[in-house]
Amino acid sequence: MKQTARILSTYSADTFGVCSALYELGGMVVIHDPSGCNSTYTTHDEPRWFKEPSQIFVSALTEQDAILGNDAKLIADIEAAAKELQPRFICLIPSQIAHMIATDCRAICRILEKKTGIPAFTLPTNSMHYYERGIYFALQKLADFACQSLPDASAAPEPAVSRWLSAKNLDRFLRDKSPSPLHVNVLGATPLDFALNGSIDSIRHWLEARGCRVTSCWAMGSDLDAILASHRADLNLIVSYGGLGAARILRERAGIPYLVGLPFPQLQPIDTPSNALAGRPAYIIGETVFVGSLARALETALGLPRAAITAIVPMETDSELLQPGTLCLTDECELIPRLHEAGLIIADPLYEPICPPSAAFVPLPHIAFSGRLYEKAIPNLIEAAPFAAFVQKILRTLQQNDV
Repeated sequence: MKQTARILSTYSADTFGVCSALYELGGMVVIHDPSGCNSTYTTHDEPRWFKEPSQIFVSALTEQDAILGNDAKLIADIEAAAKELQPRFICLIPSQIAHMIATDCRAICRILEKKTGIPAFTLPTNSMHYYERGIYFALQKLADFACQSLPDASAAPEPAVSRWLSAKNLDRFLRDKSPSPLHVNVLGATPLDFALNGSIDSIRHWLEARGCRVTSCWAMGSDLDAILASHRADLNLIVSYGGLGAARILRERAGIPYLVGLPFPQLQPIDTPSNALAGRPAYIIGETVFVGSLARALETALGLPRAAITAIVPMETDSELLQPGTLCLTDECELIPRLHEAGLIIADPLYEPICPPSAAFVPLPHIAFSGRLYEKAIPNLIEAAPFAAFVQKILRTLQQNDV
């Protein structure tokens, strides 16, 4: 039966994606949900929780509230907390229960704005979609805020868009901007996809080493003011599907083009034995931009032909981000037959139980899937040394499995 998992875990929910995207921006996020759901996010999915404070709350919706409705209590609680904490904004997001009983979150936000004088908004979450969808909505809303002061750009010609990140594409933007530095926004960065292992700093350093200046990072390491001023940038770099909506708004209303991808190292190709995979497919499972970029980088590093490694995306995405051959398989019953054919599988360790023993399995933990369970084992693959070590690990695993 589709959409039923007997073995696999599930990815973090859209409500948690919103919390992760807005975590560092000084706002208040309220999940309208029964008590307990907040702790699921903070203890499993949020590695910043014990080091960096944030105003993430749950409304503690009760059964009686759900049946009879009790919006007055919700409004009073948020108002009291907002007046005490003075957040930069209030974001009220519904869970599946609030969604099913049709809580009018937009009306509640309008009331909150009048009572507190603090900007309040809601986003179309329901806890039935994955985290990337929540990040997408949250960053898209931030882009809308950043462009509010701009004149109507609907009649302006749409700038050219280069797709996947490469040194050649980046050089073209640098030449057009010379001699001034190229100001870049990094869009779609949250710990759900990028563990606190230095990978975001490595992306910043990679850009800076090529003559760029990172204007803002949505939303790790940048405050709300930096993000609201990001419409002055020259280029947006999308590092996950969650940043695509914001990039589209900034392109349409501020005229900023964008690139998509992650700057994995380009190593000297290894002479991988021609029979290493024995004619069987190789798969990487994970977030769209990450696995699409990693597949191409590993093909180069392993000396494999293009499209030798297939990316599998098991969550919401957009066709614009899919490289040729990418598979969108969201259910366990769709994944198992595909993986049964594989010679190599790179995925979160929790996928291993549905992988065949004949396949070489290389673990690559993903916080959005297995939480902080394997957090310390997540390598920073943007740096050359960890990336080279990961390539060697793949080769050793292939040799051990003798696929």
